[in-house]
Amino acid sequence: MKIAIASDHAGFEMKEFAKNFLQDSGYDVLDLGTNDCSSVDYPSFANKMAEAILGGKADAGVLVCGTGIGISIRANRHKGIRAALLYSDEVAEMAKKHNNANVIVFGGRTMNKEDVARRIKIFFATEFEGGRHQKRIDMLDY
Repeated sequence: MKIAIASDHAGFEMKEFAKNFLQDSGYDVLDLGTNDCSSVDYPSFANKMAEAILGGKADAGVLVCGTGIGISIRANRHKGIRAALLYSDEVAEMAKKHNNANVIVFGGRTMNKEDVARRIKIFFATEFEGGRHQKRIDMLDY
């Protein structure tokens, strides 16, 4: 599985942590930037993520900004992207189980590394249930 990862400046440090965690867990990681803490605009990196997934260069994605809110809003404006802000362990499971999210989002300034690592594990270990949930997902992109 190839996972794309991107962040703005506020999420750079957490992006680097998540990238290393994913690589250590055996995932192939495509780093879309940013590459340091210099100020950048988070919508540009959400767009890069959407293009990578929708273009078949990645199977799933991880985005990070200061709170995770802005970058997830932008990502979700792309038809076919289902970005979920994983603010709890239960949400990490349900984002995949019921919503079949293809992008997970974290707040670099609002979350700690231990929680991010645990939620990445939970999310990628969970299977989509399908069934009644697929109908609802289909409704998101009409």
